[in-house]
Amino acid sequence: MSLLERAIGTGQFAVTTELTPPKGTDLSELFAKAEALKGHVQAINLTESHRARMSMEPKAVGRLLLERGIEPLVQVTARDRNRIAIQADLLGAAVLGIENLVFMGGDAPKGGDHPEAKPVFDLTAADMLRAAAGLRAGHDLAGNELKGVPKYFIGAVANPAAPDFDGEIANTRRKIDAGAQFLQTQAIYDPYLLERFLEAVKPDGVAILAGIIPLKSAKMARWLHGNVPGIVVPEALFTELAATPPDQEVAKGIEIAGRLIRTLRPYCAGVHLMALGWEQYIVAMLKAGAG
Repeated sequence: MSLLERAIGTGQFAVTTELTPPKGTDLSELFAKAEALKGHVQAINLTESHRARMSMEPKAVGRLLLERGIEPLVQVTARDRNRIAIQADLLGAAVLGIENLVFMGGDAPKGGDHPEAKPVFDLTAADMLRAAAGLRAGHDLAGNELKGVPKYFIGAVANPAAPDFDGEIANTRRKIDAGAQFLQTQAIYDPYLLERFLEAVKPDGVAILAGIIPLKSAKMARWLHGNVPGIVVPEALFTELAATPPDQEVAKGIEIAGRLIRTLRPYCAGVHLMALGWEQYIVAMLKAGAG
């Protein structure tokens, strides 16, 4: 059982964050950030060519983190591989000791740094969850028996404030029915939106890790609100951030993140902190959220 699965199973408030593997082979910065978070988070998401920008594949990085006593949570996307390659990669992850997996469609190549790449999208996130659950049960998607069975703790992503709310509820239910054991959400700044989502989706014991992106400035908050589907920043936060002097923006961002952690805690099993360059402040955010 992974540390993340154990924490969630025992009712501990779980914390995950994420790091992006480099475009290249120098992992020194990623290792430094991960070491600083050791003991403060249950697992670190490793993105898979985030925003369709080619970077080191995450399973290798995950293995190296395990060797440093840090638990990885490897992202698996449908963008680049068909069902044969995805299942093969999942088996490879298992023998590397990687148990935590989170599945998502992935960003289309046309928006990345190799726009001429051919997208695959052979499987949906629900299909990949079903594949992982099948491997864990001893067979592949075609029903063939495995020689040796992997252990996985599997999850997916959800967007509680998606513009197409009914479509998001239906898609999330498909993921739960396919075997998702946890869901990491898009950033939430209004607990009502998470409560409404949970009432509609009825997660049936599936652990919810509420997403938080720390707000670095009023400008950032406006950009997220206006450009990222499903991110809704309340007007009160804009006002609060706009009144913050530039030299106090870091402290204000930490304060707001801590407040969100406290506010969202009753609705979820933990939080997923997407620090976006503020990894050095995660511990301070967690301390603020514990008060």
